[in-house]
Amino acid sequence: MSGICGIVHFQGQPLDPAWLSAMVEAIRFRGPDGSAQWSEGNVGLAHLALWTTPEARRERQPLVAADGRLVLTADARLDNRADLIRRLKTQGCRLDPHPTDADLILTAYRCWGRACPRHLVGDFAFALWDAERQRLFCVRDHMGIKPFYYHWSGEMLAFASQSKAILQVPGVSRQPDEVRIADYLVANFEDKAITAYRDIRRLPPAHSLTADREGLRLETYWSLDPERELRLASDREYAQAFREIFTEAVRCRLRSDVPRGALLSGGLDSSSVACVARDLLAEKGGGALHTFSAIFDQVPECDEREFSRAVLDQGGFIPHYLHADRLSPLGEIDRFLRYQDEAFFAPNLFMHWGLFSMAREQGVRVLFDGLDGDTTVSHGIAHLTELLRTWRWLSLTREVQGLHRRLGISRWKLIRRRVFKPLLPLALLRARQARRGWRALNPTIDPAFARRVGLAERIGALQEEQSRAARTERAEHYHRITGGMIPFVLEVSDKAAAALGLEGRYPFFDKRLVEFCLALPPEQKIRQGWTRFVLRGAMDGILPPEVQWRGDKSDLSANFDRGLAADRGLVEGVVVENPEPIRPYVDVAALRQVYDRCRSRPNTADNMIVWKAVSLALWLSAQGNQTAP
Repeated sequence: MSGICGIVHFQGQPLDPAWLSAMVEAIRFRGPDGSAQWSEGNVGLAHLALWTTPEARRERQPLVAADGRLVLTADARLDNRADLIRRLKTQGCRLDPHPTDADLILTAYRCWGRACPRHLVGDFAFALWDAERQRLFCVRDHMGIKPFYYHWSGEMLAFASQSKAILQVPGVSRQPDEVRIADYLVANFEDKAITAYRDIRRLPPAHSLTADREGLRLETYWSLDPERELRLASDREYAQAFREIFTEAVRCRLRSDVPRGALLSGGLDSSSVACVARDLLAEKGGGALHTFSAIFDQVPECDEREFSRAVLDQGGFIPHYLHADRLSPLGEIDRFLRYQDEAFFAPNLFMHWGLFSMAREQGVRVLFDGLDGDTTVSHGIAHLTELLRTWRWLSLTREVQGLHRRLGISRWKLIRRRVFKPLLPLALLRARQARRGWRALNPTIDPAFARRVGLAERIGALQEEQSRAARTERAEHYHRITGGMIPFVLEVSDKAAAALGLEGRYPFFDKRLVEFCLALPPEQKIRQGWTRFVLRGAMDGILPPEVQWRGDKSDLSANFDRGLAADRGLVEGVVVENPEPIRPYVDVAALRQVYDRCRSRPNTADNMIVWKAVSLALWLSAQGNQTAP
């Protein structure tokens, strides 16, 4: 979880070193192991180091090639090192006997040029200055694990791991992007390029950026194949194949010379990651794995200790517990906003911040997370529509009955929403969506603001895309795994982890595992109501049975609702006393009505609307009084 930043003037204007220094200072917290700068004429690059691998300790970035023609700054961990070294040597490339990841990236560029990202596997964001071509080449990894922000003026490009560094560059405006504000208020994060600032963009996952005197060009270097389908002979073969790929995804992320830990909720995803990591560490005599779990003494409906303890009872762990019901969503909101650079959509960040802080106190630097294994493996619910369309009514009945038993979902609701609704004509769905509009998502948005940014059209296009995808399991799986929510959540997590000197590692977002899971037939994703069927089979003998075949999943809404009620003073400070910062975007009278409902008849949907409004107001208020964290 290092940091990178840099500036290039493509019209030859000399770089002012103070600009680069100001960028470094703004994200100084990303480099607890030091920082360095390189500049020459019109270009400057910087690197802030957080060492989490043995190779990283030997890196000296920005890395300058021996001939001085190439300079690299990278926040990177490569997971296919052995294969990459072999291929580079086959191409006749010279390598140090013990190359760092930065060495490998620079050599890959020498070998394959702008096609080099196609040969890399891992988590990375990097910028490479090609002095001979007067070209800056930037890349972000396949899933967007590592962040990359940039500003392009037409003559100058500034980039960084966080927006706050780019905001230090003269001429870059702090003006908020109103479209992003509208998207935030309706929880739409499908746009993978937009940011909270009008002058700053994000490089989307699996993209490269090339900037030179001719302009700026973005290219996709990798994409999932939604048509590929894997066919094996039996459930056992599918489970074995999944286990091999998943184990490798965990193994390569264990490469580290610092203490490692894992978030453990007791759910299927986090438990799978923790147990496989523990077993791999035991094979190498690597010691026990620290685990960090949230517990809820005062909100028992959120508590999952029954399941996390079943995992911990297997041994090989050093458990740590956070009393998350003693925290509140807005208790440290000012601190969160300073690091997040925007009003973030992560209502439970307060809980993760507590877990991250606990990991830091234990000396952990590498933290495993089972984040969004649901999306990677897929629950397979869209398969219900496929069963109806192909007249497999007996199989459909079994799946509906199974989901009802295991998840407690109403049979009629399942049939209505996930069997028949996706088959309705798009014209009918379009008319229904137009009638409900954005008010169904957030009735407190100012109508004039909504019209100004074209919010109805933006939401309509998204909902139509979702409706089309829901007609087949693979289409819905593809839509979710390639959507904008994943990189957005990863960016939020990255900033929180970096603030506390941690690096998050996410085995479920391994490129190879994602490709495998998308290609699975639907019967490996759902079977008689068992969602993520292939994962459950693959974890046989690894997970305790009560976790492996757990049907439900904890809902943390009750703890959020309870915590927000405790934040009443801060909420009313915005909603009642000073709503001015959000008045251009929010109908304050409507917001107060929602808040009144929250006080008399609390519900999570209304609480989320209020929480977003308060977070937005506090962020907007802070824009005129920015200092480095």
